[in-house]
Amino acid sequence: MAVREIVVFPDPRLREVSTSVEDIDDEIRELVRDMQETMYFKEGAGLAAVQVGEHKRIFIADPVLAGGTREDPTLVFINPEILDEEGTQDGDEGCLSFPGIFAPVKRAAQVKIRAMNLEGETFEMTGEGILARAFLHETEHLDGKLLIDNVGRIKREVIKRKLKKAAK
Repeated sequence: MAVREIVVFPDPRLREVSTSVEDIDDEIRELVRDMQETMYFKEGAGLAAVQVGEHKRIFIADPVLAGGTREDPTLVFINPEILDEEGTQDGDEGCLSFPGIFAPVKRAAQVKIRAMNLEGETFEMTGEGILARAFLHETEHLDGKLLIDNVGRIKREVIKRKLKKAAK
């Protein structure tokens, strides 16, 4: 396992659409282990493969978001697809690719997702609150959509200035 470097905005790799995973092999399992190590090292709650430079349709989430504990297995979503969204919620969202930035984003309050696990089994899961937010946020990463795309023009410019200042 290895902690990988996080791809940070405005790196153009974040805008690339990820490709479906055809086979869950040792390379994919190693990528997921590295993603887990990286997410916890960076104190994140979720991480998409694109954020570590791999354009594969995979994301992970901390089991605490689903009401579990840190000792529970990390939630793994391979080739995820959003099946249903209900209600709305407002809240601040952060992203490891936007270090130190939190922005208000309106999301669905409940989200149903279908994906495969590391054993290649298809499953469905419904998330509410922060878990629903994570499902949508991480799936958007796989489609090349970013946190900054979910805020207004003025907030977008403020975020860009903050990131430029922090990079100096």
